[in-house]
Formats: sequence, structure tokens, C-alpha cells
Amino acid sequence: METANFGSNISNLAHTTDKQAAPFGQTVSAMAHGKKTSESPSLDAAIVNTNLSLSVGDANSSLTLVLKTALEGINAELAPTLGSGAIQAAVDTGIDVSPEATAERIVSLSTAFFGAYQEANPELDFDTALNQFVDVISGGIDQGFAEAREILDGLQVLTGDIASNIDTTYQLVQDKLSAFVDNLSSEPEPAEQSAEQQLGLE
Repeated sequence: METANFGSNISNLAHTTDKQAAPFGQTVSAMAHGKKTSESPSLDAAIVNTNLSLSVGDANSSLTLVLKTALEGINAELAPTLGSGAIQAAVDTGIDVSPEATAERIVSLSTAFFGAYQEANPELDFDTALNQFVDVISGGIDQGFAEAREILDGLQVLTGDIASNIDTTYQLVQDKLSAFVDNLSSEPEPAEQSAEQQLGLE
């Protein structure tokens, strides 16, 4: 993965450029576009918008970027099984980007594809499919958070509330993924239902 080089390139650029000036945002966007040529250009816009918003004191934009990079990371991980762009996430202006809301959105959008993952892997038993699915989306989530941190570090804003909000969001995502696994693991599979339940007598 080229995240480290990408982040260091932005960091170097940030040290030599006036971040308030438009060319900085355009250059960051161009760098991101070159790094993610096979993905949607919407990440470029998210990076530029985050840079501009943070320059005027809107710290919530960092979590918008986290959401975008996390969902694109999940998309990349699910692509071999479910095809490209499994999660078409539009990060709208005005949405709640608190750590709790961002974590809920990441987990709910990604775990909604568990049924499709099962259908694409019919040879797997329920528990194996569940564990493999969570491993796959966790890899995408980790990649997305790492990229967001690298970008924000390159913009020299990965400090204070921004850093702690990202850490809080990441931990909430992990907690919600664990709850997702626990909830599904405790539910009986259809084949395990009693005859009375199958006949609708209970």
C-alpha cells in the first residue's frame, strides 16, 4: 500500500506551501487522484473540502474524510467478491459527523452486505462466512482510517480534538462490529428452528 508515501508527500508539501492558497488544495487533489486512479474522484473532492474547511476551523470535516476513506477502503476489499462500488456512499453536507454517527454509518453500510457475501460464497457455513466477512470489511476500515490519518497528518491538523475524535470513532466502529458478530452468532439459523416455528405455530 502506498499510504505512507502519499501521506509523507502531502506532509512535505504542507511544509513548503501556504495551505490557505488554492494551489495547495489543487495539488493535494492531484496527488490523491494519481494515487487512486481506479477509484471514484469523490475522494479528491473530500480531501480538498476537508483542507478548506479545516482552514476555517470546521473540525467536523475530519470525520467526513474518515467516513469517505473508510467506505472506499471497504469497497476495495469487497470488490473481488461483490464487484466494484458495492457501497455507493455519498457524503452529503449537513449530515451528523459526530464519532458515534460516523461509526454507525460505517458499520451499518458495510454490514448490510453480509447477505450478499453469503450468497457469493455458498460453500461457507454461517460462522465461517460471518468471520471472513468481518475480516474483509475490517481490512477496508483499517485501510480507510490509515489513509485519513495520513492525509490529515499531511495537512498538519492531526492533533487535539481531531485526533481524539478519529480514535474515538475507530474504537466505536470496532465495538459495533463486535456487537454485529455477537448478535448474529446468538441468533439461530433458519435450519435450526423447531418444527413448530417453521409451521408458524409459535
